[in-house]
Amino acid sequence: MNRFAEIQALLRRSLQLDDDVVLDADTELLGGLPEFDSMAVVVILGEIENTFGIQIADDEIEGEAFATVGSLHAFVSARLD
Repeated sequence: MNRFAEIQALLRRSLQLDDDVVLDADTELLGGLPEFDSMAVVVILGEIENTFGIQIADDEIEGEAFATVGSLHAFVSARLD
């Protein structure tokens, strides 16, 4: 599975989204999905750390990373590459 697909699956699982919810690179997260709130950010960060085996320091977390699925993918990719 490629990294973008892993991010999509992680979001679906964490937010309990149905398969009919579109999660492409331009899909808005904060303000776009009602399921995506401050608690969801905490859960998703934990899932990212567990799934990709990385640690994300508090000072690395910026709202822009959670703007869209694409920005979240870029945020994770930058820590893995």
